[in-house]
Amino acid sequence: MSAVAAAVFLLCFVSVSCSVPLACENLLRPLGQPDLHGLEGRRAMIAGSLSHLPFMEPLRRRDSATAEFSRNSGESGVSFRRSSRSGDNCHYASYNVTLKGNRFTFKNDNVTTTFVHTSCHDCILLKFDVESEQRQHFYLFSKRRQLEEMEIAEFRAQAQCLNLPPPVVMDPTKDLCPEQHSTNPAAQTENKTETKND
Repeated sequence: MSAVAAAVFLLCFVSVSCSVPLACENLLRPLGQPDLHGLEGRRAMIAGSLSHLPFMEPLRRRDSATAEFSRNSGESGVSFRRSSRSGDNCHYASYNVTLKGNRFTFKNDNVTTTFVHTSCHDCILLKFDVESEQRQHFYLFSKRRQLEEMEIAEFRAQAQCLNLPPPVVMDPTKDLCPEQHSTNPAAQTENKTETKND
């Protein structure tokens, strides 16, 4: 093989091998600190994936889920509420979280959540690192119930970059839980369990 041919082969090989990591780096780039005004409001879960395979089945059985942010106190104080519906049963959870840059942390818990960039204009993409990153939960929420196929395809590619299973895409025809703003401490404990197990 001539020196020129070898150089061309090497260049092509390096380009191909580097293209995937570079693409994933772009797909998974963290979002800058979100604007609290734009962050506020209730969004429905569009799709999700979990690194711990046994937790994928409970996610598939869910009819719907929501996430809601609201301003609490100060510049970084935020309330984070979740709901999930399975059949006629709704489960609610509420947390006070601390917003720091592109992340928020749960008080007295081992979960750190990162806002990840998404091209979806009304979406929030959250990556939960549970128990010192031993598990990852990856959820896409939107103010719409159904997204364009390109937006779903982007999320699938992002999940693949994290070596997560193919995402569960929620059925947009299923009812959401009624809005309920609980401040019951028991709901906070429930949220801890929910975050860890699904």
